[in-house]
Amino acid sequence: MPDPIFDNARLAAVHDVIEGDRSDLDPYVAMVDEFGASRVVDIGCGTGTFATLLASRGVDVVGVDPAGASLDIARQKPHADNVTWVHGTAPDVLPLQVDLAFMTANVAQVFLTDEDWLGTIIAAHSALRPGGRLIFESRDPARRAWERWIRDQTYEVVSTPRDGEVENWAHVIHVDGALVTFDSPTIFRNDGARIDSTSTLRFRSRDELTASLEDAGFTVEAIRDAPDRPGRELVFVARKN
Repeated sequence: MPDPIFDNARLAAVHDVIEGDRSDLDPYVAMVDEFGASRVVDIGCGTGTFATLLASRGVDVVGVDPAGASLDIARQKPHADNVTWVHGTAPDVLPLQVDLAFMTANVAQVFLTDEDWLGTIIAAHSALRPGGRLIFESRDPARRAWERWIRDQTYEVVSTPRDGEVENWAHVIHVDGALVTFDSPTIFRNDGARIDSTSTLRFRSRDELTASLEDAGFTVEAIRDAPDRPGRELVFVARKN
């Protein structure tokens, strides 16, 4: 089940404003050109920012996400009519043959069990043509990013077109090994409504991710740095054998 932060209609409507600048997607757009991809699947597409960006460039895109509220926002965006939207998870896009499969932002970390993670990357493997690539990012656990997820460092107020000023922040409530659970409160100043969402992410190591990809039938071609967060994230490029 998706977290409320993605599947609550009111939160989904302000998500893009809260996210702000999405230049973090530029390297992934560049990879579409680098690998000469004409058909792509965006796993965990959310509100469709990346999918519609690619569609605007003439790429054939399938966007899949389990959060219906986020997909409702995605379908309203320019170029959304050129994207095939799927309400579900990676296995729900099959059968499919694409050149690249992407998981951007935190998507690769929402799969908390080995079973769910392996099922997702096996589905991605099945969706790729021979020689196609799975590309995703995951925070390097050695950098312990969650230690900065406190109210003082994450609090912000943004102005939204429909709801006026909105407050939001994140704070960690529990760390259990590789699992980090945090709250993300959002307060709408126009009517005082507060919506809380609790999320858990799994921080897998470079070696864990590499081994799981090999188990799913991939060869890890490269582990790149994330230009917007240098030294803090692992960007995997895995080729279907």
